Amino acid sequence: MKKLTRRDFLKVSGAGLGSAGLMLLTGCGSSSSDSTSSTSSSSVTADTGSTESAESTEWTLNMYEGENAITDLVTYQTLTNEITDFVAHHSQGAVTFNVICNLVSGFAAADPDGNLTPAAATSWESNEDATEWTFHLRDDVTWVDVNGNYMADMTSADFIAGMEWTLNFWKNEGYNTSMLIEMVAGAEEYYEYTKSLTEEEAEALTWNNDTFLETVGISTPDDYTVVYTMKAPKSYFYTLATYICLYPIAPALLESMTVDEYLAIDNTTMWYNGPYILTEFISGNEKVFEPNESWFGNDEHTRFQSVTVKMIESTDVGYTLYQAGEIDHITLNESIMANITEGSEYYDYMTETRYSKYSYQLYFCYDKNLEDGSTPDVNWNTAVANLAFRKVWYYGLDFTTYYARTNAVNPLKLENNCFTMKNLVSTSDGRDYTELVEDYLDLADYDGVNMRRLNPELAAQYKEEAIEELTAQGVTFPVEATYYVASSNQTALDTANVLKDAFTECFGDDFITLTIGTYISSSSDEVRTPSKASFYFTGWGADYGDPINYLGVEAFGSDDAVFATDMSKINNYSEEYCSGHSMTVKEPYDEQLIEDYQTFTDMMYAADEIVDDLDARYAAFAEAEAYMIDRVLVLPVNYSSSWQLTKINDYSKAYTMYGIIADYYYVDWETNSNGYTTEEYEALAAE
Repeated sequence: MKKLTRRDFLKVSGAGLGSAGLMLLTGCGSSSSDSTSSTSSSSVTADTGSTESAESTEWTLNMYEGENAITDLVTYQTLTNEITDFVAHHSQGAVTFNVICNLVSGFAAADPDGNLTPAAATSWESNEDATEWTFHLRDDVTWVDVNGNYMADMTSADFIAGMEWTLNFWKNEGYNTSMLIEMVAGAEEYYEYTKSLTEEEAEALTWNNDTFLETVGISTPDDYTVVYTMKAPKSYFYTLATYICLYPIAPALLESMTVDEYLAIDNTTMWYNGPYILTEFISGNEKVFEPNESWFGNDEHTRFQSVTVKMIESTDVGYTLYQAGEIDHITLNESIMANITEGSEYYDYMTETRYSKYSYQLYFCYDKNLEDGSTPDVNWNTAVANLAFRKVWYYGLDFTTYYARTNAVNPLKLENNCFTMKNLVSTSDGRDYTELVEDYLDLADYDGVNMRRLNPELAAQYKEEAIEELTAQGVTFPVEATYYVASSNQTALDTANVLKDAFTECFGDDFITLTIGTYISSSSDEVRTPSKASFYFTGWGADYGDPINYLGVEAFGSDDAVFATDMSKINNYSEEYCSGHSMTVKEPYDEQLIEDYQTFTDMMYAADEIVDDLDARYAAFAEAEAYMIDRVLVLPVNYSSSWQLTKINDYSKAYTMYGIIADYYYVDWETNSNGYTTEEYEALAAE
């Protein structure tokens, strides 16, 4: 197979490129962690654990100057990415964080190179063994309402209020607790304490109640200093500074509302201390951001006079809007790209995006129901619990045509063989953590043509083994796998049909058939909650710079393992989880599956116990991750990089592999209303 260049593709391709199907982005973004918080006088690096001096630096502005700069940005998101919750502490979804990051400021932001930069904090540092971290706040941060009216000063008390809310089980329902429980002294004890109370008792606890202050390792020596005490040395704790669990909540706002009222806040009732105010929000239609004139960064950073986000059905609709000059960038699907021929208006303006911060996986659902949403799909559940059945997917399913729907020129650029996103952390000798995982997996060398894990011979052997074992258990073939996309998104439907063709080619219709289902408005309510899908394509981005933040989402039996609970449903077979949630534990369809999940979880927790040697810690995590992948508990699929037409310089945006500050943080962007050419973007990438 000849590898096509961009121009080759544009001349010969007649297919159509679209969104890579339903990819619910959860968690938060992330970037390279080989830099310290460059503001601290003595900071501990995430990649080596050594203490080094770092001078305070400023985020150098390199804005596009002149008449071509965009002052009023118009961008877009697809309807499946609409915000539904303005209480960011109560969310683990990018659809929320992509909005909130512009409205509320925490300790830190990030620059285009992945370095953390000051925001509400001026600096931070740790003690010598990284068991205590101190953040120094600005004294000019204020909260305002949607009309820009002053409401309160932000002080260290706001970070007490934010953490109490997060760790109070009945207020926040376990969202965003795992990182605090893993790192902060007393966090787990307070979480379990509130969980043991009645709902009324827990909700009655004030943000500064004595039990919290006496139990949890957070203190405020003065109004502008916050100190966190760790359970053990945590050299990477500072990387949590851009994630929502360390974000502030104004105590006065909490005191003015009941818990239910606070959970129901929207853009008109929330308070703002970030760069923008969301002055208009019409769900499923449009959002309008306007500058917060009281933002502390007004004299240090640049912003747009307004940012309008239009909600659209698909990128096909977006392309029409871009042509009409109504939006300032658009991702190109395969069919659009193929129709932009040499010599046409946009031919020399197609640019390739940077990798997003997300690592995408195929998540099997181990407790699937039939279409009625209540009757167990015994045939699927029995099949997917079988290791040989899943091994056929691992060695046999070729995603190359699926990748081409998003990146038709360089499809294998999207190939992902790990669970953790690359560039998250590296060893002391500079090796990326994902290279360690790949070493354990013993993948084939990259040949530029084929996915590295594909092995048709092994796939055929496991197919024969799976049919024999599962037939004995009463499974009928072909096994039906059901996959859902939004009914309004034709691009996603087209991509699903490409996937269906790949199933036929790779599995044969005698083994697995793919049925494509549709939902109307909410994949969560219509598909995941009634557990109607056989699998999901979902991306996860790190909350902070350590592998456990990825692996922990599949921890067997854990309250905060969001994918083990909501996606794979494996926790429905965990006695520990079910007893804590007043659920009846289900009998597993295969004991080996439960044993494998428990083994992976034990390996992960053992790796987390290694705190004095980051190289050893990463090696242990890599072994646990490789075990999870080898047992095909989840199936790594892709990274995200596509082609676009854009008037925005992606290389001027904040770019991190953890936290909530990333592509959607509308601060210090360089723009050109004439659009960027391919040649200009290649130069930006090289620089």
